[in-house]
Amino acid sequence: MAKKAISYTEAVREIEEILGKMENEELDVDDLSVKVKRVSELIEICRSKLYKTEEDVEKILKDMGGENKAENNDE
Repeated sequence: MAKKAISYTEAVREIEEILGKMENEELDVDDLSVKVKRVSELIEICRSKLYKTEEDVEKILKDMGGENKAENNDE
């Protein structure tokens, strides 16, 4: 069964929730390693989404730059 893709905002929210529990000592030792592993996974999801977004924005800006040059050459 495929997992539902998690959004960047959902991942950050879950990270904050887990960190809050850690800071307030609400996690017992048995759950700690599971939660640390989950935070690691969530951070990787966020990092991947940020890199992808950066690539997309750079491509859009590059394409826009090419359009602007073409428009300026037509004048």
